[in-house]
Amino acid sequence: MAKSHPNSTFEIACPDCGAMLKIDASTHAVIAHTPAPRKRTFEDFDQATRALREAEERKESIFRQSVEAQKNQEDVFNKRFEEALKKAKETPDTGKPLREFDLD
Repeated sequence: MAKSHPNSTFEIACPDCGAMLKIDASTHAVIAHTPAPRKRTFEDFDQATRALREAEERKESIFRQSVEAQKNQEDVFNKRFEEALKKAKETPDTGKPLREFDLD
């Protein structure tokens, strides 16, 4: 490692976020941080309002699908119960259920 002047500092840009970091060469510590400028999410208000409307429409669609699934859930449970009941009637009863101490 090359020796540097004790009071020298240098600046580098963070490769991840673009912030500027001021580094002390002698201690290798960050002594100052300048955050990267924030990127605009939307170019104008029209674009932002369109995005909000689309998000609301997606939420409403998901909610409607959830309501429909909830309506059909009772039918699905009833069909599953009927199938399990039918299977239980077809399976012969083998007697008393086994207990753990019966296996010893």
